Amino acid sequence: MAHQLRTAFTKYNQGLALAAASTATITLGLFSSSSSTAKCDDDILHAPSYPWQHLGLLSSYDCAALRRGFQVYRQVCATCHSIERIHYRELVGVTHTTEELVAMASEVDVLDGPNDEGEMFERPGKLADALPKPYQNEEQGRLANGGALPPDLSLMVKARHAGHDYLFSLLTGYCEPPAGKAMMPGLYYNPYFPGGLIAMPPPLNDDGVEYEDGTPATISQQARDVVEFLNWCAEPEADSRKKDAFTYMVVLGFTALMTGYYKRFRWSTLKTRSISYVK
Repeated sequence: MAHQLRTAFTKYNQGLALAAASTATITLGLFSSSSSTAKCDDDILHAPSYPWQHLGLLSSYDCAALRRGFQVYRQVCATCHSIERIHYRELVGVTHTTEELVAMASEVDVLDGPNDEGEMFERPGKLADALPKPYQNEEQGRLANGGALPPDLSLMVKARHAGHDYLFSLLTGYCEPPAGKAMMPGLYYNPYFPGGLIAMPPPLNDDGVEYEDGTPATISQQARDVVEFLNWCAEPEADSRKKDAFTYMVVLGFTALMTGYYKRFRWSTLKTRSISYVK
């Protein structure tokens, strides 16, 4: 009986040793394969980190920068890209006044309907309408851009890793391709874009727009303004969220202090009492 038990334990220990060896081999293989593939691509540059004031815990958007960024979007980006999730009414008090946005929306013809006769019709835009799209459908967008569909920019800042820095670097990073880099017709070289080849031509130029407040419209200034505007499009509630969070923390701190004081006051008679035992 003892011999049988000894044999069983020996086989069990051998099985555990084999399992441990197999697990270690697989783990080392995974680490070695991951380390062998985790190499930097020579055609991609990671965007550097830039200071963005509106990302602070108690910082808000710069409405002047948002107004300039919206101007850059309207005059430059809107020819190819859409912002489907933003309506004119959401810009009231952020970039323009109500009267300015009503006049701006009325310049756009919006397809509406059906009417009483069951037909679609066009009407001037209203505050409740979304910002207009440059193309009616995806096929038209691809046809106008050589097969490449310009993406919607509503959530682009959140759709890319380090979206602020990436978009700023992408807009300002166009340059001549390095020697030996094969370029396909109709593509441009941008080291911050995956692969280095992008179908979008350089969108920004010095003095490409004329700012109403007289700010010099350099490429970097336009890129910074439009990136901040796109950040607002992705998170229009950021300012109110920070204000609410600050209010909640103040109330929570006051509640904690009052709770501690009440606990100390309520239990003071019990914690300071003296109990004497008399025979």
